[in-house]
Amino acid sequence: MSTFQWLNEQFSFFGVPVYWSDFLGNILALATVWLALRRLLVAWPVQILGSVLLLIASLNVHLGGNAARQIVIIASASWGWATWRRSREREGAINVRWATWRERAVLIAVMAAGTFAFGALLKSTDASFYPGAPWWMVLADAWIFVGSILAMYTQARRYVEFWFVWLAVDLVGVPLAIHSQLYFSGIVYAIFFVMVVIGIRDWASHSKDQEIASPLEPAVVLESRNENGASPAAGSYVTRPGTETATGS
Repeated sequence: MSTFQWLNEQFSFFGVPVYWSDFLGNILALATVWLALRRLLVAWPVQILGSVLLLIASLNVHLGGNAARQIVIIASASWGWATWRRSREREGAINVRWATWRERAVLIAVMAAGTFAFGALLKSTDASFYPGAPWWMVLADAWIFVGSILAMYTQARRYVEFWFVWLAVDLVGVPLAIHSQLYFSGIVYAIFFVMVVIGIRDWASHSKDQEIASPLEPAVVLESRNENGASPAAGSYVTRPGTETATGS
């Protein structure tokens, strides 16, 4: 165990004390977002390793919700990794799409109910911040946990909304990380914000030709003829040349 004790030690990052576990975990988290933006399969094992390091950092500052979040992310990433592998084997690529309006409604309901339920659990067990911590702090901790689970789920399902969920997590994560003195995490959350905006544009551009309702523009139904002159089957879509998604291992 002493071999990894240095992960619990701090160093000065431009005058700011930073845990090595926090630093390295967030570097891998940034790499994960970039790899996910490129729709590369290797994003999942990188995310698992980063979450192990961030789990150590969260335990150092007694963030119960964030620590639990990392454990769930590790389990979810294992499922997402398997899901993307099956998708690539079946479709030849990691294709993405917008969620349906019904799927979005379910996501929003789970976001609200899950945050309050998990927040109540953290509050009753004094597992977030410190005993008697105010509700807004506990709910922020709970939201980051629930939001991260939803982000992992939507990423595994290859919904473009995956990026919007991460955006909502970032908006809470930046001030919470700074308040908890995880300063490097706060910096990384801010970088995430920029990468998430890029991710939304990229994934959206690879899903425009699907018959899926987009919240940003009307759905477009495309028709084409196959070699026999027949129309494609209902529910299928046509991909423009040059919009194939990237794959990786």
